[in-house]
Amino acid sequence: MTRRLEIHPDNPQARLIRQAVDVIREGGVIVYPTDSCYALGCGIGNKTGMERIRRIRQLDDNHHFTLVCRDLSEIATYAKVDNTAYRLLKNLTPGPYTFLLKATHEVPRRLQHAKRKTIGLRVPDHAITQALLAELGEPLMSTTLHLPGDHLPLSDPYDIEERLSAHVDLILLAGSCGVEPTTVVDLVGEVPEVVRQGRGAVDWL
Repeated sequence: MTRRLEIHPDNPQARLIRQAVDVIREGGVIVYPTDSCYALGCGIGNKTGMERIRRIRQLDDNHHFTLVCRDLSEIATYAKVDNTAYRLLKNLTPGPYTFLLKATHEVPRRLQHAKRKTIGLRVPDHAITQALLAELGEPLMSTTLHLPGDHLPLSDPYDIEERLSAHVDLILLAGSCGVEPTTVVDLVGEVPEVVRQGRGAVDWL
């Protein structure tokens, strides 16, 4: 049975964070809030959880999964970051951006883009997400809670419960979370390229 926890968006209760992390460590799939939208997440080594998320969202092999990280040093563990990319990451994190970078050997192959061998990485500016990552001690494998056929990501807590309660192990609810996904920036080439304009501003281009 899916567990439902209502958590404070700005001052998340430590005991609820620990409960959520226990679910992740036990191989569960969770719904959690970020600084852009609600997201689906599981542990980085959770192959079964990743396949469950694929089924929920009906994703193919070309979808970029995202590793949600605590900070820049964690990003550098999982992606190849040159000086130009580092300066941009330093200016834009934490925030509502996802960065596409070449994956290091620390990233399981199943999480990488099938052809490009890249991975999406981001550092959200959200108290709950940061608390989850601090307690977990590693990134979350994640993707936006955008269900097949919907025009926008799910944001209303009642809709999330009604539509996801049979498919996930835990729903962390913190009120409405917005419906604008992250801005996606491809940093693989010599010049940064905005792949998707989302919540994050691009006036730095």
